[in-house]
Amino acid sequence: MFLFFGLQLFYKIGWYICFMKILIVEDNIELAKGMASILLEEGYIIENSFTFNDGLEKISIYATDLVIVDIGLPDGNGLDLIRSLKENKNNCGVLIVSAKNSIEDKVSGLEIGADDYITKPFHNAELVARVKSILRRKNFEGSNIFEINEIKIDIQNLEVFVKEQKLTLTKKEYELLLYFIYNKNRVLTKESIAEHLWGDHVDMADNFDFIYNHIKNLRKKLTAIGCTDYINSVYGMGYKFRVDNYEK
Repeated sequence: MFLFFGLQLFYKIGWYICFMKILIVEDNIELAKGMASILLEEGYIIENSFTFNDGLEKISIYATDLVIVDIGLPDGNGLDLIRSLKENKNNCGVLIVSAKNSIEDKVSGLEIGADDYITKPFHNAELVARVKSILRRKNFEGSNIFEINEIKIDIQNLEVFVKEQKLTLTKKEYELLLYFIYNKNRVLTKESIAEHLWGDHVDMADNFDFIYNHIKNLRKKLTAIGCTDYINSVYGMGYKFRVDNYEK
């Protein structure tokens, strides 16, 4: 059983949204919905799986930045899901959630690749803080300020600067820039960009031509303020945010 919470609420929270996707694998439906609601308000794209098998299927199909996984699932052990992630060299963050306050579970989870551990019951603020901490460490070297050449991004305040000049971007342009920078020097297909920014329901789209318009607008704004044109089209494949020829 799979529930997708969220994209319908994007406009409720407006500009204050990030591009990162979180999968919650938790069999307690009320708790899962509660976590989803909390993290949605923080601007994340949220998906829920209520069984081990469904969670395993989702992580094998879709790109995810963070998996929040319960150890005690009805059809499997959450630790085995983490093992599967690591065996497939999936570098997403992992936060273990368990009703057990067992040091053995905590040590086992961390040893096989989990990033952090939280015990039920927990406060909403603690959940949010741990999620943000993992994502900062994984994606932005632990800092709220991320710099690459003349581009500086304030992750906490959702602001972008080019050569110290503030750049005004739309919500999707901001998300797209972060996704490009996070995947610098890697070819990204239109499909992967669309799926990561719009969620799994983008599968219903007839084509991905709308991606071109977002990239064109982002490139135009960056170059107009004096930024190097890092966005390269890769014929027949997609796009690359190429900084390997320019990095200082």
